[in-house]
Amino acid sequence: MPKRVLTGTVVSDKTDKTVVVRVERKVKHALYGKIIRLSKKYHAHDEGNVYKEGETVRIEETAPISKLKTWKVVERVDTHKSPETAA
Repeated sequence: MPKRVLTGTVVSDKTDKTVVVRVERKVKHALYGKIIRLSKKYHAHDEGNVYKEGETVRIEETAPISKLKTWKVVERVDTHKSPETAA
């Protein structure tokens, strides 16, 4: 079975080797048709305590690490890339 990969924002890095990542998705309301944002929080394993609150990261599903952790942080998503000059 393939591993799921999600992208979200770190909302808490207070615990040791763990970050809480909020993943948002947009869904169309069944009755009214309005696009609404739904979010879910995942506890992800961060071995080196590298990732800080506010960063956008990519998380991957793993075998259970603890009671709440079944995800691990794969990489940081660079959302602030500077445009490259075409000189």
